[in-house]
Amino acid sequence: MQTTLSIASRNASFEPLDDPQEWSAFSRPAREVAACWDSSLLIEGMHCAACSMTIEDALMAVPGVVSAEVSAGSHRARIVWNPAQVMPSGLLSAIRAAGYGAVPANDVFARERRLAQTRKALWRWLVAGLCMMQVMMYAYPAYIAAPGDLTAEMEHLLRWASWVLTLPVILFSCGPFFSSALKDVLHRRMSMDLPVALGMLITFVVSTAGTFDPTGIFGREVYFDSLTMFVFFLLTGRWLELRLRDQTAGALEALMNRLPDTVERQARPGGDFERVAVRRLVTGDVIRVLPGEAFPVDGVVLHGTALADEALLTGESRPVTRGVGAEVVAGSHNLSSAVTLRVLRIGDKTRFAEIVALMEDASTAKPQLAQLADRLAKPFLVGVLLAAGAACAYWWTRDPEHALMVAVSVLIVTCPCALSLATPAAMLASAGALARSGVLVRRLQAMEVLSKVDVVVFDKTGTLTGDALTLVGLHVRDGNDASQTLAMAAALAGQSLHPLSRAVVQAAGRQQADAWQCADMVETPGQGVSGRVGRPGEGTAIDLWLGAATFCRVRGQVQDESAVGRQLYMSDSAGWLATFEMQEDVRTDALATVAALQASGVAVHVLSGDSARAVARVALPLGIERAQGGCTPQDKLEFMRTLQRQGHKVAMVGDGLNDGPVIAGANVSFAFGNAVPIAQAKADFVVLGDRLDSIVKTLSRAKKTMSVVHQNLVWTITYNAACVPLAVLGLLPAWLAGLGMALSSLLVVMNALRLSLVTPNLRTP
Repeated sequence: MQTTLSIASRNASFEPLDDPQEWSAFSRPAREVAACWDSSLLIEGMHCAACSMTIEDALMAVPGVVSAEVSAGSHRARIVWNPAQVMPSGLLSAIRAAGYGAVPANDVFARERRLAQTRKALWRWLVAGLCMMQVMMYAYPAYIAAPGDLTAEMEHLLRWASWVLTLPVILFSCGPFFSSALKDVLHRRMSMDLPVALGMLITFVVSTAGTFDPTGIFGREVYFDSLTMFVFFLLTGRWLELRLRDQTAGALEALMNRLPDTVERQARPGGDFERVAVRRLVTGDVIRVLPGEAFPVDGVVLHGTALADEALLTGESRPVTRGVGAEVVAGSHNLSSAVTLRVLRIGDKTRFAEIVALMEDASTAKPQLAQLADRLAKPFLVGVLLAAGAACAYWWTRDPEHALMVAVSVLIVTCPCALSLATPAAMLASAGALARSGVLVRRLQAMEVLSKVDVVVFDKTGTLTGDALTLVGLHVRDGNDASQTLAMAAALAGQSLHPLSRAVVQAAGRQQADAWQCADMVETPGQGVSGRVGRPGEGTAIDLWLGAATFCRVRGQVQDESAVGRQLYMSDSAGWLATFEMQEDVRTDALATVAALQASGVAVHVLSGDSARAVARVALPLGIERAQGGCTPQDKLEFMRTLQRQGHKVAMVGDGLNDGPVIAGANVSFAFGNAVPIAQAKADFVVLGDRLDSIVKTLSRAKKTMSVVHQNLVWTITYNAACVPLAVLGLLPAWLAGLGMALSSLLVVMNALRLSLVTPNLRTP
């Protein structure tokens, strides 16, 4: 009965999260699994990879949980769950029952709790440091005194003073280690705090026995100085590690909490504005955003002009002007004057929400090397306990006191924390730096693959060339009006996101496009669009095809694209109807990007659905000899697979629309172009800005990241290989073991932190 009440009371505190209206704040509909939700949680009380494995096991034991990933580097959990079987309160209760805390990732008090945790860690560190210095002062005479210099009473008094000063360290500074170890014992599991706590407890017991019973089995030696010293070193490493990890967590929280909680909404047309919660907004509302506030939704400016900071979305640091008719995006900041907007998209439909989702996925994803470290963590800890026990048994018959201290050194020096942090710490630091420069990492594992890439394949339109195309010529069938033909094409193209379609709509103007209506529109990737177009109120409609020459069954009217640029054709049931001549410009940084890739030994190819001449017109000036036009999505995929069968590691750079199959088939892929909704991009990296050199910088950073990962792994393996035998042989004192343990984890994190400070050189990827 008591257990039932306890579980009920735990669930009660989480019950408000079971309201479906609250789910969107920390969850989104799962894309991979139907009728499920994908939630992000912050985990409290984690210390190592074994903790993440424990939480994952606890969550997977809950009925209705489809998948669970917990990152030891970011302390975040990503959970896919079925609301028909479990509620969010059940997820948080399962984590609490496992001995850890959890809150929604967007919790407004997360920062306050993290600061409180940091302050408490600082106090524990200060107490340990102060007591360590005093204990060292009292131990110093025993180290330098000659025989007979210290009387027995004075020596006993110094030991008593050391014991008293060690009590605050044991009772306060060591509190997290003992509480975590106790939870491990109660839940019959293993984490790194268990061997550390055992080492502390054994050292304190042996030293206490030496103080109160010098003639006992453990002898008269005391180790209060070693105990306080290695506690201080260990807390130093943890505190610095906490501060470094908070930089990553704080940056992600700053992103997630970028949106305001409230906004001024117009109650009725022409009426006053009242401040309401952002969650109460619906599409079509009119809101007012004041200077200094963030735009809470995607909207279009109705009145006023704003200077918007969109660095989050584009990677560009310069603000942009958004006047009447221009769109603003959620998460950008209004830097100048008050503007009135009409809400276009809210909640998880905004680009901001998609960016947050990508960053959350990256913060919880586990690279293969990290997964291997996690799997090894628990067996490693079991091996540590067995090694400590074997070493203690070996030395016990000779000297029980020395045997226990050897066991302590083994328990302390062998820490898997550094091994578990070696990979995720480096990759998370790189992912954060890339996000600040306008490149979002969807899969951390892609970092490792990208570092081995030797071939980069570019799409042409919207990638090597700009998104914007301009209609420079229009030829229509005799007897047809050019403006009406353009309006019909715009009505058909208005539902497509392809750059050619957008160019037609822009040339026609919204008013002309609205004069016609399109029904039954079907878009064939890489070919074109088709549908029935007619005037409102008229009973007849025309079947139209708009796209490539083969798609529109056009032959005689095909012109030389090397002279006129790109061509778009339209036909009806009678045949050819119109030819649209488009002009596209190569991106200003395309030449430098291609040159930098080739200089680094990476081969560059171009695959495009355009004609061979149109592709050559772009590829040859850039120095790209391997260019192929007239490719369908299937052709691109087969070309990619041919390269892979030859042993190449291929990166694909496309616009995310008709490049879906080849992006999915590449070893690693980039979705390029702001105009494409991020939700449609299945790439490993999403380039938010319009800088093509982001590809080179990302490649350079991937190589630097894997170099740091390998450095971390070599260091941790070398450290354990050297120190474990020394500890088993009794050649490593406890204080030095504590110092080595702290420095091992600290060195890994500090080495990874360099990646957030390095700006790769464009010409030296």
